[in-house]
Amino acid sequence: MRHSAALTSRLSVTGYDRLRVFVCGAAVGFGQAPFDLPAVSVPALAALIVMVLGAATTPRRAAVLGWFAGFGYFVLTLHWIVDPFFVDAAHDAWMAPFGLLSLTGGLALFWGAAFGLAAWLAPEGGMLHRSLALTASFTATEMLRAVLFTGFPWAMPGTIWVETPMRMLAAWIGPHGLNLLTLLIAGLLAAAWSAAGRARVLALAAAAVLVAGGLGLGIRMLSKIPAEAPPGAPVLRLVQPDAAQNLKWRADMVAVFWQRQLALSASPDGAAPDLVIWPEVALPYLLGQRPDLDTEIVTTAHAPVMAGAQRFDGERLMNSLVVFGRDGAVDAVYDKHHLVPFGEYVPGGALIADLGIAGLATDELGGFSPGPGPRVLDLTRIGLGHVLPLICYEAIFPRHARVPGERPDWIVQITNDSWFGDFAGPQQHLAQARMRAVEQGLPLVRVAQTGISALIDPAGRIVASLPMETAGALDVALPAPRAATLYARVAGAPVHVLLALAVLGLLAVRRRGG
Repeated sequence: MRHSAALTSRLSVTGYDRLRVFVCGAAVGFGQAPFDLPAVSVPALAALIVMVLGAATTPRRAAVLGWFAGFGYFVLTLHWIVDPFFVDAAHDAWMAPFGLLSLTGGLALFWGAAFGLAAWLAPEGGMLHRSLALTASFTATEMLRAVLFTGFPWAMPGTIWVETPMRMLAAWIGPHGLNLLTLLIAGLLAAAWSAAGRARVLALAAAAVLVAGGLGLGIRMLSKIPAEAPPGAPVLRLVQPDAAQNLKWRADMVAVFWQRQLALSASPDGAAPDLVIWPEVALPYLLGQRPDLDTEIVTTAHAPVMAGAQRFDGERLMNSLVVFGRDGAVDAVYDKHHLVPFGEYVPGGALIADLGIAGLATDELGGFSPGPGPRVLDLTRIGLGHVLPLICYEAIFPRHARVPGERPDWIVQITNDSWFGDFAGPQQHLAQARMRAVEQGLPLVRVAQTGISALIDPAGRIVASLPMETAGALDVALPAPRAATLYARVAGAPVHVLLALAVLGLLAVRRRGG
């Protein structure tokens, strides 16, 4: 009885336990942009594994501590989520703390589930066994985070490598494979931390081999991908009007930003690009309402123009990308299909609309309606091949950068990152776009209202960019695509198989031990 009471006391979660894992979880977040410090993130993750999955633990205790660690991680990485509520502070600022705490607390549940499941899968054995269990459970919960409740795969662990050659492995193993590799490296460091003698040396050596091997393979892959565009490549003009969200729709500023976009699109010296690209919701009118202005756009640009627009499809309001031909006629339209919950629409539909509640990004009650899904646009008639459009938020989803059976020549992302502030949000969004380019082996052109607009090559390198809160235009030559990567061909199938085998093995060991 006395022994049982002592064990219960030792396994209780104290305030100190919660605080230290919260701080350690936040330290893991320093691997994400704008800090880009995987050398801090990976050891912090290893320390977190030791703290949560120590010798004396239970699934419940591990889940509680895992939640606090995830809460720290997401508070640091997603602190920018409050910025949209301050665009119209008088109306929306009161919701900021509720938005931050509900999102970070909800996402932390995935971390809690991962640590709790790892403790259940490996109730006995050393830290290596438990670390391997966490590698499997954490990879699985990150896969779920990418799809449950429409999904939100922002700041996945594997993204910490975006500024290193290690990102190139995503072309083979995809984002979840990179998550798995990151967790495996941290788990080996945790095992070394808890071991001694030869076991410690072997665990450290294995972690070093994974890091050195990943970096070496990445460097080799980078060396084989030319950074320059081929001769005769299409020239694209990226137009960044720097239209701050709190000013963009103000009556006295609409004409100012319109004229700025036209001026940045003009080619007074006659050297017109092959395509001019404007950012998300760049047109200050509904598509189809002002054909005279449609014509003015292309007349000024002396080129076809791709732009973000709002339009009605029957009674449904759409967030769209439109391509105007040289005559001002609409050549192609793509409708955003993965909308931002509570930003572009409010879950609950008509019932919520009856209460007078709209998304932050639209005044239309009920918000935007989703398009039919990913679509490759055929622009061969204007010499631009086939392009896969992504609008803003869609670029954070690896699955949306791939259309089965159709291989585009390039990807375009138009976005309005002015909602996300001027620090971490836009830079994390850019980092995820870079990962999509690597995974698919395709150049990605990114055009943002206030930045960061950029040309990203198929290796995830930023070839050229416009900084935040700068109005400007950037002419870039479109790099050639790579041959389809392994991930582009089979998506996450190899990782799914590996993960299933790992879980089956862990279950077999647990059953044998029980």
